[in-house]
Amino acid sequence: MIDIVAQMGPVLLGSRFKRLAERLQAGAASIISEAGIPLQPSHIPVMAALDGGPMTIGRLSEETGTRQPGVTRSVGQLVKLGMVVQVAGHDQRERLASLTPAGQAAMARTRQQVWPRIGQAVEGLLAGIAPAPLLDQIAALEAGLASRSLAERVADLPPPRFTIHEFSDELAPLFLSINAEWISAMFTLEATDREVLENPRAAIIAPGGTILFIEAEGLGIIGTCALQQTSPGRFELTKMGVSSAARGLKAGEFLLDVMIERARQMGAQQLYLLTNQKCAAAIHLYEKAGFRHDAAIMAQYGARYQRCNVAMDYPL
Repeated sequence: MIDIVAQMGPVLLGSRFKRLAERLQAGAASIISEAGIPLQPSHIPVMAALDGGPMTIGRLSEETGTRQPGVTRSVGQLVKLGMVVQVAGHDQRERLASLTPAGQAAMARTRQQVWPRIGQAVEGLLAGIAPAPLLDQIAALEAGLASRSLAERVADLPPPRFTIHEFSDELAPLFLSINAEWISAMFTLEATDREVLENPRAAIIAPGGTILFIEAEGLGIIGTCALQQTSPGRFELTKMGVSSAARGLKAGEFLLDVMIERARQMGAQQLYLLTNQKCAAAIHLYEKAGFRHDAAIMAQYGARYQRCNVAMDYPL
């Protein structure tokens, strides 16, 4: 097929840049969506600017190099998404836009998960382009994106390197914060939750259990899980959580495999877990790892949590 935009050379350079930008942004949109972030690529410049503090529309326009009508439109969309709020400034005639807690969380996840991966993918795309005239370089970029989209290039990147850490009193606050985040988001922290999360050494370690933490390269500790010994040879897989800012890295899958192997090393004769139907993604992960739904486990241990309506057993 004839590519009229490319064939016209410098005459349609603006159209060619726009086409190239659309291809890159389509890939970025896919990556942002997979990370569970409810934003579009066009929102990111405004969000990044507001990450530095509240700004007026005029200041945002200067910071992003975007005309004010476009900035006003983006801010309006972000307000509807709950990512931005507008309040009166010192001068009552001016309005300041700032990130909400949800917006701050979205930006943290974007910095940790989206930008590094897109950066690596684009660097790989550019690495194959030798010094050449600008139009030849653009043609090479287009050919590279035609062969593999930006989203496909990100998917091809190796996952972040994970490191497992044993429990220590220094890491104990993370055991509480990581688990309190997901439990409070979906349920209510129960007394049995607080007993374990606030006293992990006494509740888990001392009776013969273990707590592990997972660190992602460049992100720090992002998840944790425990094996609580409930009777000789019987262990409950419990308090497994991964920070919401680390979704999409498959850290939970990696950590679960490590915990199952640790249970074997500890001589576990039975490994079970208790959860709730609302945790559909976690249940799918457990099923994929080999856990089976077990009515006997539910009858024996399910009353421990008010929220428990699913019990599973692993065939050690």
